[in-house]
Amino acid sequence: MPDPTRFLAILGPTASGKSALALSVAERAGGEIIACDSQQVYVGMDIGTAKPTADERRRVPHHALDLCRPDESFHAARWAAVARAAIHEVAARGRVPIVVGGTGLYYRALTAGLFEAPPPDPALRARHRELAEREGVEALRARLLAVDPETAAAVGPRDVVRISRALEVHEQTGQTIGALRRQAAAPRDLSPVAVLLDPPLDLLRAQIAARVRAMLAAGFLEEVRRLRAAGYGTGSRPMLALGYQQLSAVLDGTSSLEAAAAEIARVTLAYARRQRTWFKKEPIAARFAAPPRRGGAAGALDGAGR
Repeated sequence: MPDPTRFLAILGPTASGKSALALSVAERAGGEIIACDSQQVYVGMDIGTAKPTADERRRVPHHALDLCRPDESFHAARWAAVARAAIHEVAARGRVPIVVGGTGLYYRALTAGLFEAPPPDPALRARHRELAEREGVEALRARLLAVDPETAAAVGPRDVVRISRALEVHEQTGQTIGALRRQAAAPRDLSPVAVLLDPPLDLLRAQIAARVRAMLAAGFLEEVRRLRAAGYGTGSRPMLALGYQQLSAVLDGTSSLEAAAAEIARVTLAYARRQRTWFKKEPIAARFAAPPRRGGAAGALDGAGR
């Protein structure tokens, strides 16, 4: 078997500075970026997903962006296949593959593989929905906490779909999603060197607030308006993503822009907390509270993918 292809991964919660660090490292090390983001795969969702700009894409080649329309189904296994092919192609050209992002499930699908999940059980899902409607989502989550605290900590406390799916898997197999995933055979064709940007929570809160203001100034509300005019309403799952759902409420007249901005910052920080929890479980070569300076730890990053 040929030697596995080495690549650098720069991971971290949203607004931690990983994209800027990746651009800097890629320019110095001769790298190309593979985006690890579950929302940047959608065409037209640019500002609200912090997708690399046209200028950034001219500076450094990017991969795994704009792969489908917002009304198309997309999943971790499909992204992993695209990312794996890109990593091998970039390395074959003698350049450094740099995987950058914060979607932990996608990164795990790439590096650890995905387990063979049991098929959906409509009866179980109906019981879960009934419990959530009768006693609240908290009751459903409490049930998940009792049997699978690892997954309960990683998903949103009101994410009925993922809570129900984790319970469904446990009830069908007697095992947790995490246990089944660890039993899956890890791919042997890749060798990642992962670093994590993990700013203190107060700094992350400030950076998220600044990012929300910048997105709104850049035309985020107009982006949501264009997507809705193109037929992508709240029936499209990506339109329920951070920011898009809140700005849809502004366009519907049920929220003010000021209230929506505050809510976007709040839910984004909650998401960032979950990302931090997720990445605690990943094999990480180095952790940084701030992007490393050039000539210091950043110099080590330059050679990590070689």
